[in-house]
Amino acid sequence: MSVAWVRLVLDLDEFDEGPRLSRLDRCREAGTGFTTMAALGDTPEHRRALYELNRTCSADIPGRGAFYTYEEYLAQRIATPTYDPEGIVLALDRGDWIGMAATSIRPEGYAFSEMTGVLAAHRGRGVSLAMKLLAIRFARSRGARVLRTVHHPGNTVAIAMNRRLGFIDDVPADGA
Repeated sequence: MSVAWVRLVLDLDEFDEGPRLSRLDRCREAGTGFTTMAALGDTPEHRRALYELNRTCSADIPGRGAFYTYEEYLAQRIATPTYDPEGIVLALDRGDWIGMAATSIRPEGYAFSEMTGVLAAHRGRGVSLAMKLLAIRFARSRGARVLRTVHHPGNTVAIAMNRRLGFIDDVPADGA
């Protein structure tokens, strides 16, 4: 049985982050810090930590299946032309990595939200939304005019968060 993936798109030209900045401020006031892989250093040690965080956060995604091995992760997510350490937003709690939002710029000119996830113990505080705002800033800084993402239909929390930000259904030009 095939899955009808939920494909969403956000018009970055129309997106107004202003009404949502309070979420970012509240997270910071509560002690959550934000940085990027580039700012921390795109080192082998940080790549391993990113892999472990991504693997842990991905375990809750419906229909995810087995996660990559570390070698597969490096080959398919890091050693690609679209990987940019500036596009990896990390959420920190007392120095510990608690969340990540990975965004890439595709050769076709749009940005793609690869993964946004927060460790279970830190969910429900708006960290995902705050990281997504920073990911949107990254996409805009690279000249992207739209941000796309794809979700399993059972990932209702992620879909709802993206819709709150203004993502709409991404219908292919041919309507298929």
